[in-house]
Amino acid sequence: MDVQRPPEGGTVEYMEAKKRRSGLSGALMFVIIVVAVIFVMSVSFRVENIQVVGNNHYSASEIINAIDIEEGDNLFFFDRFAAITRVFAKLPYVQEVSLERALPNRVTIRVTESNAVAYIKVGLELWTFDEKCKVLGKAAEGEERGLIPIVGLNPGTIFINESLQTADGDQRTINYLRSILYQCVERGIAYQVSKIDFSNTNNVILYYGGKYIVRLGDPYATEHKFSMVLDAISQLKDGDIGIIDVTDASTVHFKPY
Repeated sequence: MDVQRPPEGGTVEYMEAKKRRSGLSGALMFVIIVVAVIFVMSVSFRVENIQVVGNNHYSASEIINAIDIEEGDNLFFFDRFAAITRVFAKLPYVQEVSLERALPNRVTIRVTESNAVAYIKVGLELWTFDEKCKVLGKAAEGEERGLIPIVGLNPGTIFINESLQTADGDQRTINYLRSILYQCVERGIAYQVSKIDFSNTNNVILYYGGKYIVRLGDPYATEHKFSMVLDAISQLKDGDIGIIDVTDASTVHFKPY
């Protein structure tokens, strides 16, 4: 009588049970490893050193508090995107910010701040904004010195950290102002401009160097007009005082007074 022997190595049921145990052991080992790695990261990579670079208007502590990071926070679980969003919402002078993590425990916060270029008077308050017309806030005492006053423009309601707007929503006027301020900053002449008059958007007047009244006219060819003005000034004599008219964007007219 033939007797069937079980397959070498054990029965089929035994082999399947062995595979199941092996699979469970592998899964358990994976979980253990993951838990161990998380534990090591949570213990080993906690912030111990926070540096702030590039700040001027805000103190390091103001920036750190806005980001909401402190010693003891874990580098791996810190949400940098949310932190940067908080900075822009709380600190309007911040133009760019980045967080650099250096293992095991250092964070460097790099900041680029907006610079106030001009201000506008609303009632008894002076509001500053940068060359992109982003409202930075109320001017601190004496902060308006060295900034360009903008007159003849009704901004309506002002919102910090948002673009300046006119009361009637005339975006063309704001775009023109932005273009003029950009030219002043880019050409390094903002400190020479004592006032910009927007009483008439098609006849904007810029007061320059305490010597010249510059008639810029309408928003057409702003960059070219600035080139014409500066070229004309370079050819005038030190004692020349008068009106520089570039309203037609093709010819410079100088009228002494």
